[in-house]
Amino acid sequence: MGKNRSAPTLNDVAKAAGVSTATVSRCLNSPDRVIEATRQRVMQAVESLRYTPNFAARVMAVKRSFTIGAIIPTMDNAIFARGLQAFQDQLREDGYTLLVSSSAYDPEAEREQIRTLVARGADGLLLIGHAREPEIYEYLERHQVPSLVAWSFEPDATKPSVGFNNSEAMCELARRVLAAGHRRIALISGITKGNDRAQARVAGIQQALLAEGLAIKKFPLIETPYEIDKGAEAFARLMALDPRPTVVMCGNDVLAAGALREAQRLNISVPEQVSVTGFDDIELAGIVHPALTTVHVPHREMGRKAARELVAMVEGRSLGKSVCINTHVVTRHSLAPPPAAE
Repeated sequence: MGKNRSAPTLNDVAKAAGVSTATVSRCLNSPDRVIEATRQRVMQAVESLRYTPNFAARVMAVKRSFTIGAIIPTMDNAIFARGLQAFQDQLREDGYTLLVSSSAYDPEAEREQIRTLVARGADGLLLIGHAREPEIYEYLERHQVPSLVAWSFEPDATKPSVGFNNSEAMCELARRVLAAGHRRIALISGITKGNDRAQARVAGIQQALLAEGLAIKKFPLIETPYEIDKGAEAFARLMALDPRPTVVMCGNDVLAAGALREAQRLNISVPEQVSVTGFDDIELAGIVHPALTTVHVPHREMGRKAARELVAMVEGRSLGKSVCINTHVVTRHSLAPPPAAE
């Protein structure tokens, strides 16, 4: 057997490329800060020497793990996928790795996952929505782990967030529905308990109804998990009402897709007999039939901005700034004026 060769070091790469060790580090961690010719020379040396950065040494040197944790409510559908992908892409550009956990909308599970990610050395945490016990934020502050809220923006919130105003966004959609002539409006919402985004969307519709002088108590509301089958079941229940709603507004596009599927099964024409709207504008919204009128949330913009702000907090460049992402209504074929007989 031959002698074991020691692993190549940062110095070995620097010598082979004819640059300083600092330049090698910049090429590996912030390649955009190095000119193309130098970067190619360094990466050729890395490849030829088969150099692997010493992650442990990097962690010891700066006292950071270069890991960011994110706890999302669910992985069962595409609600969070696009924003989380952009969040991860930006983190990778900044030299960080993402660890993702799902709480299944369970506050106790989220609490446990926060503690686990902190114990594993996460430098910062991305949390979804503001609705959680103050003791969680106190715990994070004691352990000096910055946290940032996404998918929700509340002007009066004390914790920094990069998100959108769910209430205003849904209120704008409800105003479009009212402008189309609808007065018998129903909502299929996500479970509002412990979910400030769902709560805000319900409040947004109620705000629009009150502005028109309509009674909130006559506004049928079904709360259900964000699943296609559950959206279908809720839609069937609403269609059994007398009088029947002329429009069913849904808390997100997944529920709306379920409503459209059930409408087909019941032989109810959308939008001729009943209109259906969604929220989020995920890819599903454009491929269902008819295509959904919905609220467009710029998930990729939100994900990237959230990553930049959280990294700035972790690196001490920011105390935490809140950013409100603008949404807008996308009008497609699932919304039309109510039937003439109304």
